[in-house]
Amino acid sequence: MKDIIHFSHANGFPASIYRTMFAELSDDYELRYIERIGHDPHYPVTSDWPHLVEELLADIGRRYERPVWLVGHSLGGYLSLMAALKHPQWVRGVVMLDSPVIAGWRANVLRFTQWTGLDERLSPAAATRKRRTHWASREEAWRHFHAKSAFARWDERVLSDYIDFGIPPCSPDGKRTLAFDRDIEYRIYRTLPRTLGPRLAHGAPVPLGFIAGTHSKEIRQVGLDATQRAARGRIEWMEGSHLFPMERPIETARALQRMLRALREAQ
Repeated sequence: MKDIIHFSHANGFPASIYRTMFAELSDDYELRYIERIGHDPHYPVTSDWPHLVEELLADIGRRYERPVWLVGHSLGGYLSLMAALKHPQWVRGVVMLDSPVIAGWRANVLRFTQWTGLDERLSPAAATRKRRTHWASREEAWRHFHAKSAFARWDERVLSDYIDFGIPPCSPDGKRTLAFDRDIEYRIYRTLPRTLGPRLAHGAPVPLGFIAGTHSKEIRQVGLDATQRAARGRIEWMEGSHLFPMERPIETARALQRMLRALREAQ
């Protein structure tokens, strides 16, 4: 029987976009996920994301009768760790993909900027509010994103899946619309968790690993001190930006396999 990975996606990117990475892992693991976290009105987006954690835990509790691996990218990495903090008996281990723990003075700065609204200018939140939501066709959506420098770095299989699953058809004439509600995406950015530092003061309750992008702006902003302590040094670097799973999905899958082997030995 294969081990199960329950994967949680980054903000704004439905889980099916990661299919190329999932396929590389599928010989050894069964991959499951929530397609769009934050879109169930029973689990609204609020400060520190408690209801999003409950959404993830409810899905885990429904699906599995044995502990599973939790893997998450960005938003999904934080939610995976917070779910493990709440119900460690359900979790074999956690791998966070470029989800650096915000702790210490940086958490205090984040609290201040969220209170004053400055965080909107320091994160992708401001751009999210004006994000385009409709395209006339698949071809138009492809040209639009392929021309953007950030998306041009993506593996073309992942970009194709983004067009198909992130911008699906919304009418019989082939028009396309964003699958991820931009208001929900905006609220997720504005409510980043500030309380993980104290909750990790005595370490993580399950084995934890971290894979970081070498050019990640998020890691430069947050640092890795708290993450290194929680992961007990189990950190691997992947060439790329914060979105390295989209840029290098095969290499990311292989790094995940290595990290999961290390966590299995740590158990």
